[in-house]
Amino acid sequence: MKPFLRLAALGLAAALTIGPVQAADKLTVLLDWFYNPDHAPLVIAKEGGFFEKHGLDVEMIAPADASAPPRLVAAGQADIAITYQPDLMLQVKEGLPLTRIGTLIETPLNALIALKDGPIKTLADLKGKKVGYSVASLQNAYIGAVLASVGLSEKDVEMVNVNFNLSTSLMSGQVDAVIDGYRNVELIQLGLEGKPGIAFYLEEHGVPAYDELIYVTRNELRDDPRMVRFLAAVEDATIFLTNHPEEALAMFLKLHKDLDDQLNRDSFLATLPRFAKRPAALDIGRYDRFAEFMKARGLLDSIPPIDSYAIAPR
Repeated sequence: MKPFLRLAALGLAAALTIGPVQAADKLTVLLDWFYNPDHAPLVIAKEGGFFEKHGLDVEMIAPADASAPPRLVAAGQADIAITYQPDLMLQVKEGLPLTRIGTLIETPLNALIALKDGPIKTLADLKGKKVGYSVASLQNAYIGAVLASVGLSEKDVEMVNVNFNLSTSLMSGQVDAVIDGYRNVELIQLGLEGKPGIAFYLEEHGVPAYDELIYVTRNELRDDPRMVRFLAAVEDATIFLTNHPEEALAMFLKLHKDLDDQLNRDSFLATLPRFAKRPAALDIGRYDRFAEFMKARGLLDSIPPIDSYAIAPR
């Protein structure tokens, strides 16, 4: 029997044997962006019955404003938000009462991308060139560290805001490289457009490794037992994704037919190894190292104690 069918059969058997059904605890999760393969563990956790298994009724909402979810959670208008580890540190600096409870994607996705047949063959070739970015945030810190790794500085490049037209601006020659390109999206998209790219990975060129996507809640919910069950369900779903990638992809695309194209299929498979297999795990050293990097780049005034913005598994 296929694993997907086994899930349904086991769920039915459980329902017939455990007696009266208890009402599931509700949780509202705000995504960081519209649905995409980065959210596969959440989609599988809901549709595969893993949230239900852990007594949860989870509603997932894609935001109209990608910057809003952490603030809405901090204000009590939702329970969990997906955000970025670097952004969380800036949000806490601003005074938002947020706590990281788990990890969705445990490696950086951001990369500096150029065209394979373009003028950028090495990082040193960036001198005097234009580098595109989408949203002003940590780009200067990232590009500064990457350039410093080859003896250059931010003054050696021209930064150009191309909004979210990263691939288009690169293919059209508007810029020579982009800093906000994702290795599981834009790098794949360029290849499908017949303009293959090359990627320089930030964590290999002066930027400490970090968790790209994380789960946060407001401080008053950091000890809420629903959070532990939420992460347990996501872990179960991630293991299913790892063991049965093709079936998980079919389930994902059945629910989101608008994403059934080659880009999203390729992106789904490229993202699989980057999902956190232990979403509740916390690498304190990794978080402290990135905080030190942000402080050195002038983004933080001091290194916050880890327990002020993140919790370890219980």
